[in-house]
Amino acid sequence: MGGLVAIPLILSKELCLQHDLLTQSHLISTIFFVSGICTLLQVLFGVRLPIIQGGTFAFLTPTLAMLSLPKWKCPAWTQNATLVNASSPEFIEVWQTRMREVQGAIIVASCFQIFVGFSGLIGFLMRFIGPLTIAPTITLVALPLFDSAGDEAGQHWGIAFMTISFIVLFSQYLKDVPVPLPSYQRGKKCHLSPVYLFQIFPVLLGLSLSWLLCYVLTVTDVLPADPTAYGHLARTDIRGDVLSQAPWFRLPYPGQWGLPTVSLAGIFGIVAGVISSMLESVGDYYACARLSGAPPPPKHAISRGIGVEGIGCLLAGAWGTGNGTTSYSENVGALGITKVGSRMVIIAGACAMLLSGIFGKVGAMLASIPTPVIGGMFLVMFGVITAVGISNLQYTDMNSSRNIFIFGFSVFAGLTVPNWATKNSTLLETGIIQLDQVIQVLLTTGMFVGGLLGFILDNTIPGTQEERGLLAWKNSHKGEVEHSQLISKVYDLPFGIGTKYCAVSWFQYLPACPKRLSGGERMDELKAAGQESGVKASSEGDSEIGADTRI
Repeated sequence: MGGLVAIPLILSKELCLQHDLLTQSHLISTIFFVSGICTLLQVLFGVRLPIIQGGTFAFLTPTLAMLSLPKWKCPAWTQNATLVNASSPEFIEVWQTRMREVQGAIIVASCFQIFVGFSGLIGFLMRFIGPLTIAPTITLVALPLFDSAGDEAGQHWGIAFMTISFIVLFSQYLKDVPVPLPSYQRGKKCHLSPVYLFQIFPVLLGLSLSWLLCYVLTVTDVLPADPTAYGHLARTDIRGDVLSQAPWFRLPYPGQWGLPTVSLAGIFGIVAGVISSMLESVGDYYACARLSGAPPPPKHAISRGIGVEGIGCLLAGAWGTGNGTTSYSENVGALGITKVGSRMVIIAGACAMLLSGIFGKVGAMLASIPTPVIGGMFLVMFGVITAVGISNLQYTDMNSSRNIFIFGFSVFAGLTVPNWATKNSTLLETGIIQLDQVIQVLLTTGMFVGGLLGFILDNTIPGTQEERGLLAWKNSHKGEVEHSQLISKVYDLPFGIGTKYCAVSWFQYLPACPKRLSGGERMDELKAAGQESGVKASSEGDSEIGADTRI
């Protein structure tokens, strides 16, 4: 949930919406609604694993770079709360033109992801992309956001550190402490079951407690009422009006901000985010399968999952979330905690997101979170994302000077080049406006600069497969050959698509569709993997695995 709330709040400043809390609440509701739709599509027709879809920070960096172009910088009067009339046509046109530009870039870039997924091209690309490309790319998704996190937290460092303390307490110190909650099961009826609430909802609990304390400090007038005083933005009453203004029910719809517009600069920037998102999702698929007790996803399931994520990005662009969609790594980690790998649970969660997007008061409540509380959450979230990127280096030989050079140079260049390009944009002018915008967006997107350098250097500097981490990377994503019937049970399309219905002969040749093997081919496949003697045991274990995971 933290990511779904954080993305619209970060974008609101560059969209000139920092003083329009009602529109911020509409953006939050929209991203919840679209995330629910995308999760249903992924679970039912995509990779078919119990994995949640939501907004991605990989799109955030290029989006901010695009909106920092001189053409899209916010007018000075939109920064002054006393001059902003959120209902005036002039102000609405200011922020909606920027949103439509972001929408158009996401829609076009999502077509690239749809092609890569359903064409099976993702498998080809993964041959050249290893940990030394992925590590700097993901690391540079969050590092450039330190300025935003510092600005928000700096409104009241005491409140920000209190929020951080709560999140750290719940996620690290109390993560193994179960909370007995009432539950019901057939045979046991009503009883108390241990639930690891602190490990599942550390951000939500941390935000709620900090929010409550801010309310107490506001009521008792401990926090200053003077708008110019330090700590004023920690008060809960300065954002409370949005709760009364927001409608109880509001149904987000495609094109709600107008017809999307397209520019080359935005497209190239978002494509860099799409590539980063795809790489992260492939790793999430394997991790989700392992934690839920399912066999490793076959190529057709991975291709279909990436393709459906592309469709999700297309829907996000059409609805106007200001972002795309990707698989949530946090959800994958929760599977290891709850031991529940059921599609029905994720479908229920998707329906909850849909309802949250329709109830306008939910988005308004989240938009009213005090600024330093948000800043504290940003510090934790962006730090974790950075660490996730660096953790990909575990597959490589970091005693190798080759690998140390590639990673270190890629990350440092990914910070230095965008900083220089931002300060010296006039030196990059070619006289062709469209080309200037493309160059500016790409060179100010750190994840593009660092990822591209990592990709080029890793594939050109001599190094063994083991040294580069490609062997360990492949082995971590490779499981033992499973009975083909079990793979079909988990990953085949639902409702008899491809078997009972639409079972045309050419269907199996599509990269995103399952390939039917004859009995002899199945035995040959198992023999080649040295698994012939395990067919019977695997067949007998099908029902047990299915019962445990209920996928």
